[in-house]
Amino acid sequence: MHASCPIRSLVVGALVLLAAAPARAELRISDLDVFLNDHVVTVHTVLLDAIPAGFQEGIKSGIPAHVRLTIELWQYRRLLPDSLLTSKVVERTLVYNVVTKEYKVASVKGETRPVYSTREPRDAQRVLSEVRGVKMTPATALDPVAVIYVRVSAEAALNGENTFVARMNGTAEQTARRSDYRTIQRVQ
Repeated sequence: MHASCPIRSLVVGALVLLAAAPARAELRISDLDVFLNDHVVTVHTVLLDAIPAGFQEGIKSGIPAHVRLTIELWQYRRLLPDSLLTSKVVERTLVYNVVTKEYKVASVKGETRPVYSTREPRDAQRVLSEVRGVKMTPATALDPVAVIYVRVSAEAALNGENTFVARMNGTAEQTARRSDYRTIQRVQ
């Protein structure tokens, strides 16, 4: 009977962890648009609540916040698994300087843009969350009658640590969204 006590404790502990729901994810993908601009498939998207309330204390104490978007272009194939055509990763970081009281948003991966500095948290969040003009592939590289869509996965985390424990603590969040189906060739 004593041998079952540790096992029972482990089972109860596991059930408590499974029952404990993480904080409601605030990070959302909005305005996911897929365009054919200048004969290139281009994606625009906006993250809502890229800096959730749970991040504020950490950011104000100087811990950097990271946002990573993985943008994938897929081809729909009837009766077969969909095919990944290409993917891009856009990663940005937000750092608050406690001495100068400035927010700095810098591109880490996937784009080249100057560092943006501001004293306003709303401006920093806007620059951190808007992803415009990500060029996926030339339209000529695609089958003109193919059905395509874009899948975007977004992660936001303090200090770049997006783990299960960090999500449970409220210091990391993730979300995903898929666009509508599109074709390169206009249907008449």
